[in-house]
This record gives sequence, C-alpha cells and structure tokens, in this order.
Amino acid sequence: MGDTDTGAGRTGVLRGAMRGRDPGEEHRASTPLELLFDLTFVVAVSQAARQLHHALAEGYIGSGVASYAAVFFAIWWAWMNFTWFASAYDTDDVPYRLLTLVQMAGVLVLAAGVRSVFEDGDFAVVVVGYVVMRLAMITQWLRAAAAHREGRAGALRYASGVAVVQLGWIARLWAPPGAWAWTTFLVLVAAELAVPAWAEAGSRRTPWHPGHIAERYGLFTIIVLGEVILASFTAIQSAVTGRGLSASVLLTALGGLLLVFGLWWIYFTGSDAVLLTLRTALTWGYGHYVVFAALAAIGAGTEAALAASEHHAHLSIRATGLAVAIPVALVLLVLGGLHRATRTGAAGHALLLTAGALVVLVLGLCAPGLGAGGAVLGMGLAVSVTLAAHLHASRSGRPSAR
Repeated sequence: MGDTDTGAGRTGVLRGAMRGRDPGEEHRASTPLELLFDLTFVVAVSQAARQLHHALAEGYIGSGVASYAAVFFAIWWAWMNFTWFASAYDTDDVPYRLLTLVQMAGVLVLAAGVRSVFEDGDFAVVVVGYVVMRLAMITQWLRAAAAHREGRAGALRYASGVAVVQLGWIARLWAPPGAWAWTTFLVLVAAELAVPAWAEAGSRRTPWHPGHIAERYGLFTIIVLGEVILASFTAIQSAVTGRGLSASVLLTALGGLLLVFGLWWIYFTGSDAVLLTLRTALTWGYGHYVVFAALAAIGAGTEAALAASEHHAHLSIRATGLAVAIPVALVLLVLGGLHRATRTGAAGHALLLTAGALVVLVLGLCAPGLGAGGAVLGMGLAVSVTLAAHLHASRSGRPSAR
C-alpha cells in the first residue's frame, strides 16, 4: 500500500473505502491535510497559553492553572483522537476531508471560548466546539465500521463510547458551580480516557501505524515549541519597546532559547518510539498530555517572568521562577518515563533527567536571589548540561542508574 500514499493524488482502494491501512506501510508520512489540521490547533494552544500568562501575571495561580489544565485537555484529546484515527483509516476522500474540516471549525470555536473559561469559569463555548469535533469523529468511526468488517467491532465501540461521553459533557453545562463542577469534569475525563482502552480490548487492534504516530507527535511538539518561541519573542519585543534592552530581558531571552533548544533535542532522542503493545501505545499517547501542556506553559511562564522583572506583574519573583521551572521539570521527568517505556532516547538515563529537573526546580526557588532573568538563564544552562551529560553517556555506552 505504500505506493498509493501520494498525498492529494492518492488512488486505489484507499480512496472512499475505510478498510484499514497497513500498519507496516513504508514511507508513511503526515499528509498535507494533517499538517493543516495541526495549524488550527495552534490557535487553541496559543489562546490557552496566553490566558494562563494573564492569570499568572494577575496572581490567580490556582484558578489559572486549573482552567489551563481543563482547556488543554480538550485541545489535546481532540487532536490525539483524530491523529490515531487518521493513522488507521485515512482515506483522503471527500467525506473524510469534509469531516476533518468540521473538526477544524470545532477547534476554532473552542479557541474562541478559552477566555470565558479563565475569566468567568464558563465552559459553554468550549464544550460546543469540543462536541462538534467529537461528533465528526463519531461519524468517521461509523464510516470505518461500515467499510472495514475486520475492525467493525472496535469502530462501533469507539463510536458508541464517544457518543455517550459527549452526552455527559452537554449535561455538565447545567452542573452547579464549585467543587461539583470539577468533580463531574474529572469523571468525564476519566470516561474519555477509558474509551480507547475499552474499544481496543477486542481480539483485533485498530491498525494504526507506529512510525506515523511517532512522527505526528514529534511534529506537534515542534508546533508547540514554536508557539513558545513566538510568545516569548512577543513579550521580549514589548519589554524592549517599553523600557529598552535591560540585562534581565537579555538573560531571559537567552535562557528561554536554551530551554526550547535543549528540550527539543532531548525529546527527539526518543522520537522513534517503539509502540508495539497497546499498553505502551496508551502510555506514550496519554503521557504526551503533560509534555504538550507543560511545553506550552513554559511560554506563559517566560512571559510572566519578563513582566515581573519589569514590575508589571502581581506575582513574586519566586513565583515567576517556579512558573518556568515547574513545567520544565515536568517535561524532563515525563520524557524520561516515556523514553523508558518505549525503550528509546533517555531510557537508560532517567537519573540524569531527574537530576536536571531537581536543579531546575532549585533555580526556580532561588529566583529572588538570582533575579527572574538569571533564574531563567540558569534553567536553560541546567537543561543544556543535562542534554550534554545524556549525549555523553549514550556515546560512552554507560547507562545511568534507573
């Protein structure tokens, strides 16, 4: 089937017939439609990170982080479900493209509602956009069930499971505010996460392509890092325009660039993940929620650090340091676990990544003495040293203690 995958010119049984693509297909790469789909999610990620920055700058740490985690789950889960479905059943025919367009419209609606979540706790617009995406996904699974006899049972499980959970999200709009609203949210999140495990519990697994999945996650990682660079650059440009190039701004800019480059390098030491079992695939897929959300949060934290250094934030210097340090540490720790689960990258060097994460957290706590810019630069250097130690250990063939 590899010779049929020519992008827009794809022909043969793939077009119009969801029979399940070959998991061993050679030269399987992301399609132009998938890349366009990703770009619409950049808007949603950008909105979530921007609102997190505003919440941190105003000192609303708890509510800001909770709102960010909730919104980012909706963004990530919709993207992840499309990605895995496309890996198995991308026919690239007219119905498939139109249903993908519906999902792209849904994520833009979701992005439009992000601000209301942070400011008023109002999830109505976000839920509308999310449900639109999920209804399109249900339709795709029903198409797969109708055309692919071998995968029909699993496809119907996906469709029915997703449909039931969407009814729950709609009903939740009438839930009373407060603790009950967050309890129902967590219950529905657990239900969403349980659907793939339940659907794949049958005798035949959905024929997703391991190499294609790893590439799609890598590309989205680059997109999120690009958003971090853009957000940081915008904040730096604003600071320079307002007060000129200060030492704190320069140190923050250098530290932020080192963080992005170092984390990118560490991530792609394990981009060729081995996803042979369902447990490994779910671990890899679900674990990336933390990776993606934490990476995007680094941009928000960097913006908050710049605002604090210029005395434009209602946040202490230590808090701004931790706003950068905590997401960086999370990325290092989770990547270490994911690489170990997939036996790639930093699989044998978990101690190095753990040590790097601890150093980053200490630097965040020491931000009052180092200054916001000095702390961010120190974190960038700490990640760089962690990367260098990992590369040296890999070349010398001496894995660190696990």
